[in-house]
Amino acid sequence: MYKIIGFPRTRAMRVMWLLEELGEPYEIDPAMPQSETARALNPSGKVPLLVDGESVISESVAICTYLADKHGKFTFPAGTVERAKQDSFTQFGVDVLEGALWTAAKNTFILPEDVRVPEIKTVCQMEFQRGLATLQQRLGEGPHVMGETFTIADIIIGHCSGWAVAAKFDLPKEGPVYDYFKRLRERPAFQAMKTKADSA
Repeated sequence: MYKIIGFPRTRAMRVMWLLEELGEPYEIDPAMPQSETARALNPSGKVPLLVDGESVISESVAICTYLADKHGKFTFPAGTVERAKQDSFTQFGVDVLEGALWTAAKNTFILPEDVRVPEIKTVCQMEFQRGLATLQQRLGEGPHVMGETFTIADIIIGHCSGWAVAAKFDLPKEGPVYDYFKRLRERPAFQAMKTKADSA
């Protein structure tokens, strides 16, 4: 059984969602970022962490990539053009969408008050909206970013949409991106993850 170390309302949600999609059993240690538990396993104190036997893996994207590769699901094989395109969507989600959300979060409640720059949140919201416009252009005709195939790139981008709601960033009320996020939220594995995260 896998073990996730990290409070579910962090990026641990991504790992939970993927494990629900995979149908793999897991347990959760809801350790907070910078807690003694997190720091004992990761010098940065960041969560989530995945414990697989004697191995501990950090960083949510690395964890999801590892699990998808290990189980041969929700990813294209390494070394293929499809994998490169999938990875480009994953990187887009992290760099553009998450980048804006994370910068806003750090300047809202994470960094010490004396170094926060509240004004930067306006820039972050603008960058996020530009990212959504790019996502709409890149979506294509398929239900997912890689067409008919659901991948971990959808999990990373889908998680950012939920983060945006919590951060009070505007999301489309209609159109292709709205429909895309709605499809992700309707997945049974997403619903199972959300139920567990909400009860933690």
